[in-house]
Amino acid sequence: MKALILSGGSGTRFRPFTYSGAKQLLPAANRPILFHIIDKLARTEIKDIGIIVGDNHCEIELAVGDGKAWNVAITYIYQPQPLGLAHAVKTAADFLQDAPFIMILGDNLFRMELTDVIRDYYKKPVNSLILLHISEDPSRYGVAVINRERVVHLVEKPAVPPSNLIITGIYIFDHTIMDAIDHTIPSARGELEITDAIQKQIELGGVVGYALTEGWWKDTGSIDDFLEANRLIMDDIKTDSDSVCSTGREPKMNDSTKQGIVLAGEDVLISDSHLSGPVVLGSHVSITGCHLGPYTVIGDNCVLAGCDIDNSVIMEGARITNLKGRISASLIGKHTVIEKQDSEQIQAPDREYSIYLCIGDDSKIIF
Repeated sequence: MKALILSGGSGTRFRPFTYSGAKQLLPAANRPILFHIIDKLARTEIKDIGIIVGDNHCEIELAVGDGKAWNVAITYIYQPQPLGLAHAVKTAADFLQDAPFIMILGDNLFRMELTDVIRDYYKKPVNSLILLHISEDPSRYGVAVINRERVVHLVEKPAVPPSNLIITGIYIFDHTIMDAIDHTIPSARGELEITDAIQKQIELGGVVGYALTEGWWKDTGSIDDFLEANRLIMDDIKTDSDSVCSTGREPKMNDSTKQGIVLAGEDVLISDSHLSGPVVLGSHVSITGCHLGPYTVIGDNCVLAGCDIDNSVIMEGARITNLKGRISASLIGKHTVIEKQDSEQIQAPDREYSIYLCIGDDSKIIF
C-alpha cells in the first residue's frame, strides 16, 4: 500500500497566513500539521508517500525533505491547478500505479492511529473504505448513508442530513477509483469531487466500506478549527519519548513558577513568570514578566515580556511586549512585532479584558 497526502490547496479560509506560507505547515503544538500526518503514516508499514503540491511546493519540499527523517520515501506530485480532490488522485496516477493507497487531506488532524484502519480495509471485501465521524452538525460536511457494512450513498452538505455520519478526509482506495473518476463529471464549481467519484464507483458496482473514527478528529479548515485541534493535541501531550511535540524537556525557570506540563526546546530563558500547562515552547525563547495559560504555543526565537497569553499559537520570531489585556484564542504570524513604544520598563498586563488577534506574518503593531 502507498499513501497520498493532498497539500496543494490555496487555503483561502486561512488568510492572511496563507498569503505567506502553506496552511499545512502551520504549527499545531509546535509541529507542522503535515508532520503530524506523516508521523501517523510512518507508524504503519507504508514506505512510499506521495504529496500533492501546488504553488506552495518549494516551501513544503524544503520543510519535509525526502522523508528520511521518518524512514520513508516521499515523492512530490505537482498539481498545476486545484481542480478537485479526484483530479489530484488522477494527477498522482503514475506514482500510484495499481497499488491500493490511503489518501489523507493535508489539513486533517486526528488522534487515532492508521494501522487499524488499514487492517480493516484488508479484512473487508471492498474496493474503497472511507473513514466516517459521528457529528452533531452533519449539514456542514459530506454525509454517508450506510446499509450494514456498506456505504450506499453520499450527499454533500445536505440541508436535511440523512445520517450523522460525516466523511472525514481519510480514504483507502484500490485502482478501480481511477475508472470511477474517468466517469465523473465536474461539479458546479468546475472541480472533480472525490465524493462524486466514490458515488460513481458505487454506481459502477464497486463496494465501499467504512470505519468509524476513534477519538477526536478535526478538519483544520479555519483558524478556530486549527486552535481547537491545537488544544486537542496538547491534551494528549506526555513528557516521555512518545510526546507529540518535537520538544520534550522542562525549561529552566528563574524566579518563576509552573503547573501542569510545560515542554521547551533549547536555550529557553524564563524569568519572573508563571506558566500553566499544557504549554509548548520552541528553542531560543525569552519570557520575562509573563503569564502563559493553558494551550499556549510559542515558536522558536520569540521574545515575550509583560504578556498574558492563553489558548493561542505564537509563531516563530514574534516579539510581544507590554501588551495590556490577555491575548486569547489568537494566531500570531511569524516575525510579528507587537509592542508599546518607548517603554523601558516591563509592565504587568491588565487581565480584566481579553484581546483576540489574527495577525499575519511580518506585521508590526506599535502602540
